[in-house]
Amino acid sequence: MKNNLKVQRAIKDLTQEDLAKLLGVSRQTINSIEKNRYVPSTVLALKLSKVFGISVNDIFELEVGE
Repeated sequence: MKNNLKVQRAIKDLTQEDLAKLLGVSRQTINSIEKNRYVPSTVLALKLSKVFGISVNDIFELEVGE
Protein backbone atom coordinates (compact mmCIF):
# COMPACT_ATOMS: atom_id res chain seq x y z
CA MET A 1 0.00 0.00 0.00
CA LYS A 2 1.34 3.41 -1.00
CA ASN A 3 0.61 6.64 0.81
CA ASN A 4 1.24 10.34 0.47
CA LEU A 5 1.26 11.10 4.18
CA LYS A 6 4.54 13.01 4.00
CA VAL A 7 3.09 15.29 1.31
CA GLN A 8 -0.08 15.86 3.31
CA ARG A 9 1.98 16.74 6.39
CA ALA A 10 4.00 19.25 4.36
CA ILE A 11 0.83 20.90 3.06
CA LYS A 12 -0.38 21.38 6.65
CA ASP A 13 3.15 22.29 7.84
CA LEU A 14 3.15 19.50 10.44
CA THR A 15 6.16 17.60 11.72
CA GLN A 16 5.93 13.88 12.37
CA GLU A 17 5.86 14.75 16.08
CA ASP A 18 3.02 17.27 15.61
CA LEU A 19 0.92 14.74 13.71
CA ALA A 20 1.69 11.99 16.21
CA LYS A 21 0.46 14.18 19.08
CA LEU A 22 -2.75 15.03 17.21
CA LEU A 23 -3.43 11.33 16.68
CA GLY A 24 -2.23 9.99 20.03
CA VAL A 25 0.49 7.79 18.53
CA SER A 26 4.28 7.85 18.56
CA ARG A 27 6.44 9.72 16.04
CA GLN A 28 7.86 6.32 15.12
CA THR A 29 4.40 5.17 14.07
CA ILE A 30 4.08 8.11 11.67
CA ASN A 31 7.57 7.44 10.35
CA SER A 32 6.77 3.76 9.79
CA ILE A 33 3.56 4.59 7.92
CA GLU A 34 5.38 7.08 5.69
CA LYS A 35 8.06 4.50 4.86
CA ASN A 36 5.39 1.86 4.06
CA ARG A 37 6.62 -0.41 6.87
CA TYR A 38 3.34 -0.21 8.78
CA VAL A 39 -0.25 -0.25 7.55
CA PRO A 40 -2.42 1.71 9.98
CA SER A 41 -5.61 0.40 11.49
CA THR A 42 -8.91 1.54 10.07
CA VAL A 43 -9.39 3.82 13.08
CA LEU A 44 -5.99 5.46 12.59
CA ALA A 45 -6.59 5.86 8.85
CA LEU A 46 -9.92 7.56 9.58
CA LYS A 47 -8.25 9.87 12.12
CA LEU A 48 -5.66 10.82 9.50
CA SER A 49 -8.45 11.52 7.04
CA LYS A 50 -10.12 13.83 9.55
CA VAL A 51 -6.90 15.72 10.37
CA PHE A 52 -6.21 16.43 6.71
CA GLY A 53 -9.83 16.95 5.66
CA ILE A 54 -9.57 14.46 2.80
CA SER A 55 -10.75 10.90 2.23
CA VAL A 56 -8.74 7.86 3.27
CA ASN A 57 -8.44 7.01 -0.44
CA ASP A 58 -6.74 10.36 -1.01
CA ILE A 59 -4.03 9.36 1.50
CA PHE A 60 -3.66 5.63 0.89
CA GLU A 61 -3.64 3.70 -2.37
CA LEU A 62 -3.52 -0.02 -3.00
CA GLU A 63 -0.75 -1.06 -5.32
CA VAL A 64 -1.46 -3.32 -8.29
CA GLY A 65 -1.88 -6.91 -7.12
CA GLU A 66 -2.92 -6.09 -3.55
